[in-house]
Order: sequence, then structure tokens, then C-alpha cells
Amino acid sequence: MAKPNRLTLVETEHAGALKHTAVSHIGFQVPDLDASIAFYNRVLGLSVQERLENGAVRLGWGAGHHVIELREGEKGLVHYGFEVRDEGGIEGIRSRLEAAGFTVTDLDPSYIDGAVGEPAGLVAVDPDGTPVHFHSQVERHGENSADTGRRPIKFQHTTVGTVDVQPFVEFFVNTIGFRITDQLADGKFTWFRSDKDHHTLAVVEVGRAGDIDHYSYDLAEWADFKAWCDRLTELDVPVAWGPGRHGPGNNLFVFFDDPAGNHIELSAEMEKFYDEAVQYVPRRWEPVPSSVNLWGGQLPTWRKTSEGNE
Repeated sequence: MAKPNRLTLVETEHAGALKHTAVSHIGFQVPDLDASIAFYNRVLGLSVQERLENGAVRLGWGAGHHVIELREGEKGLVHYGFEVRDEGGIEGIRSRLEAAGFTVTDLDPSYIDGAVGEPAGLVAVDPDGTPVHFHSQVERHGENSADTGRRPIKFQHTTVGTVDVQPFVEFFVNTIGFRITDQLADGKFTWFRSDKDHHTLAVVEVGRAGDIDHYSYDLAEWADFKAWCDRLTELDVPVAWGPGRHGPGNNLFVFFDDPAGNHIELSAEMEKFYDEAVQYVPRRWEPVPSSVNLWGGQLPTWRKTSEGNE
């Protein structure tokens, strides 16, 4: 008997146009700005790099590009961004978006401070109306030199919550040039790659448009997870989910929340893909709890799958 609710997400001609594009930064609106700044400094080692005239604050690790922009207000996702290191990548994205009928504007130059070479950037809105930034390579001196027991290596990926995944496939894969790595077989969760990492972006149906499901920081290895779980306990930050191992991505994970309720993931050992050397067909995982946690399938209250939930 055929299984119900199956949907294969399809790539078209522009899929894979980007091969050297990484997650860059993310912007949130938070109810208590000071509390959020203090949390990110105390827990993740992010310090204030810039205070903007509109009241927004940018945080990062020392010198180099910022990681988070925080604004005071009702909790929500303001924007998210990607660093495009592909040769001609910004021009290619602009051309494909405009050809598909999307409105494209120039990115505020302050988001490209510390550019490597001639700065370039653009903004388009995703299918839920959230601005997405794409910019050329920038300096990131503060990353990749961390004591990983006390500070992540880098910002790793963003996962957007929505009411319908399919328009995001058309936007990010079939227009901008990401690739589908994996999906749940019901089409309600999919993972996109734009460099060698299994995913720099994921999209999941959560019943709300324009939402942030979670975002993730990279650690180095399994031993760091013990240190982090102990450290979070010392800091009175409850572990919300994990430790565990995802099926899609095969990465280790642990989750906790910031003061606004944004879900933060710490991740390690993410699967790598070498598109220039192999032909790859996106995998379709069963939409059950054990796919998103190979170590037993336990889920937090905010993560649901369409099958296998009690």
C-alpha cells in the first residue's frame, strides 16, 4: 500500500549554481534588548560590535563580520543573510532573481563592512516576506579560533519556519542556486546546501509564516557537548533537546533557548558533500521522530513530524 502524504521536492536548472556560499548573519526582534545582549555575551561569548542609530545592536566575536543583529520589539525574525564566495555569485543571484520576477534592491553598505575586495550585496524577500541578504566575502577574524568548550567556532546554519516549504524550494534552489540535500518524505522539512556542509539553510512547516525555527552554531567534536551541557547547567540555561544525532546531516546536536525563546542549536560533525566529484540524488527520510533524532526519536514540544507522534 502506498504511504500517504508523500511529496518529492524537485530541483530545476539553476540548482547547484552556488558552491561556496555560507550563512553570514541573522537579525531578531526581541522583547528585552538588554537581557538578550547580556545572554549572548555570557553564554556564547558574543560582544557588542556596533550600536546603530535605529537602536539595533550588532554582536560578533571580536574583529570581523557581526553574527547577530538585535532590535527591541515583539519577538520575530527580521532578516537573515549569506556570504557569497562564488566568483560572480552576487551578479548571478541578481540576474536569476530578476529574470524570475523577484524585486531586488541593494544591500545597506554597513552589512559589507570589512569586505574582501570590492563590496557587493543585494536584498530580496523570501516567500514569506522576510528580507534575505546576500553579500560578497567579508573578514571573519573572530571565527575558527575558539576554545570550543566555552565558545562556538562559527555561526553554522539557519532554519526557517513556514506554512509551505515548496515556495522556498522555488526561491532558494530553483532561482538562487542552492541544492536540496535531504527532505522528509512528506515534503514538510527540507535541507539546502550552498557549500560543502550538508546544509546552510533548512525550511520546515510549523504552521506560521515568516518565523525562525532555530539557528545553529558549530562546535568541534563530541567531547565539547559534555562541556557545553555542564556549562549551560552552571549558567542556569536549561537544555531543551539533546544531546542527540540528526538523521539528515548526521550531525550531533543540543538545543537551548535565548531569553526571547529563540531555539539555539549547537552542532558538530556535520556531513560534507563534494558536488564536483559525485552525482547526488536528494534523500527522502521517513517523517517520523527517529529520522530527526537517530538516538531514540524523543522530540521537544515544538518539533513535530507528520507520522509516528503519539
